[in-house]
Amino acid sequence: MATKDITAADFDQVISTNDIVILDFWAEWCGPCKAFAPIFHDVSEKHPDIVFAKVDTDAEQELAGHFQIRSIPTLMIFREQVMMFAQPGMLSAPQLEELIKNVRDVDMAKVHEEIAKQQQEEA
Repeated sequence: MATKDITAADFDQVISTNDIVILDFWAEWCGPCKAFAPIFHDVSEKHPDIVFAKVDTDAEQELAGHFQIRSIPTLMIFREQVMMFAQPGMLSAPQLEELIKNVRDVDMAKVHEEIAKQQQEEA
């Protein structure tokens, strides 16, 4: 699957209806963002089951603000609606592939169990 643009209007729907979503927060004027774009695109072609989405921080300031994006590019990964990774900076293709492997390897039943436990403790 090629990359797709995501907006605040469709963010919740994309996150809730896909198992893994990888977000690239970027801007047109950002040199490192432009350098990372082909890496992001090439890796997306190898993982058709994952949504690779781009968030233009200039156009989507509300979404960027919600996630407190202070530096771009910033990569964020959601799996089963849980944020698994968030980090500013560019990654190489091998680094991104390793990150995807690690996210796939997480036992999500344990993650959801831990989240439920934390929510009970806060209640």
